[in-house]
Amino acid sequence: MTSEISQHFWYPEPRLLFHPEHLSDVEIHPLKGLLRYGPYSAGLIPDPIRVATIAPAGGSQKLYDFMKELNGQFDATERKDYLPPWPGFSRVFNVHMRAAAKGCHIQLDDELGNDMAQSNSPHVVLSSRLTRALQSLDAMRQQFDVIFLYVPASWSEGFKGGEGEDFDLHDHLKAASAARRLPLQLVREDRALAYRHKASVMWRIGLALYAKAGGVPWKLADSDPDTAYIGISYAVRPMVSDKPRFVTCCSQVFDGDGAGLEFVAYDANEVEVQRDNPYLSRNEMFRVMTRSLGLYQRRHSGRVPRRVVVHKSTEFKPEEVQGCMEALHLCEAVDLVQIVEDVAWRAAKIDPPRGGNRKGNPAAYPVERGSLIGLGPRESLLWMHGNVAGINDKNAYFQGGKGTPRPIKLVRHAGHGPWDETAQSALALSKMNWNNDALYDHLPVTMGYAKVLARVVKRMNGLGTAPYQFRFFM
Repeated sequence: MTSEISQHFWYPEPRLLFHPEHLSDVEIHPLKGLLRYGPYSAGLIPDPIRVATIAPAGGSQKLYDFMKELNGQFDATERKDYLPPWPGFSRVFNVHMRAAAKGCHIQLDDELGNDMAQSNSPHVVLSSRLTRALQSLDAMRQQFDVIFLYVPASWSEGFKGGEGEDFDLHDHLKAASAARRLPLQLVREDRALAYRHKASVMWRIGLALYAKAGGVPWKLADSDPDTAYIGISYAVRPMVSDKPRFVTCCSQVFDGDGAGLEFVAYDANEVEVQRDNPYLSRNEMFRVMTRSLGLYQRRHSGRVPRRVVVHKSTEFKPEEVQGCMEALHLCEAVDLVQIVEDVAWRAAKIDPPRGGNRKGNPAAYPVERGSLIGLGPRESLLWMHGNVAGINDKNAYFQGGKGTPRPIKLVRHAGHGPWDETAQSALALSKMNWNNDALYDHLPVTMGYAKVLARVVKRMNGLGTAPYQFRFFM
């Protein structure tokens, strides 16, 4: 028996595409790509983007001032090895942004603060008042594109529920607005307004505003157009809820280039719990895969993808595998991949030996993002986080700048062949979060979005059968 591990592989940083026809408009840095080429969907969304507002009493002017700042210019004062200066919303996205019509701006009454202070459930008072404001704007839906909601620090008592209550104000508002198909952007005083690094705030809010208005900032440049990616997550409702305890959330069904902004969600009935993890029956998995495949076909004139990759955080039980295979039997290849986020493995990069030192020297930077080590025919380690060349003048960039990057573990429960396509697609999908200005996420967007969906969807009163666009949940 040997203590040696498998030879490692390295996959380069995935490229992003910023024009549907100009295939040379590519860049690995998402923000530099936007500045150089503009967004992928330039000219395809209404100009201007009209912003409705909800603000506390006396807070409307602060929100309007913040919107003006989005059209201003700010130099990067943090993450200078990655973040470009912010030149203004219209210069980045080639579309203007302005306040919506006069009737689309709601300022809450003066008594809200007193009502919260006198209540034993301030979160109920706050959430009900804000939900009513969203309902009022819903009646004027044709007059705006996105809602900005100013959340002052003085509302902090209503951000969370009491002990034992499963309440989160952010998720509650997202559930209420998504049910009405209202794109909502929360502007928190203690984060967006008080944060002194303005360029960071503008990039994050600007990206979110453009995507929530229906825009597509970028797509993947190097992808298989006949592959679909599906992410599955399970939401668990509180035991006291009178609704089914489990909700199956199918995250966005992505095309090969990262497109696809819809998902399906429904209450699951045939669920088995093992070690606090829910697993679907064969029939339930068949149902969710069939509906997911239907989303892809609806966007592709009924065509079935050649290959389907399904991501899930828990293992695929035999009945789940059978359900997937039956639903996807028309596809040539089906890969069922478990993505394990919490692993104990770590790695350090060692430079080649110099002189008389046979052991080599510790490198100045961590292992490269995109490094892969096989653990066997069914498992491998993939470093989604690590050093990336080509981002700045130093030719080395480590996102976050501290710590030892840990890999994710890929466990293949169906599929075969080398790890190349599985690893490269996971790396590429980690760059498809339009609600973040970072170079990448630590998980592919199939899993990252599935987590968000699971958290929000369980708070919705009625799921319905129609698919949802993810931009309402961002």
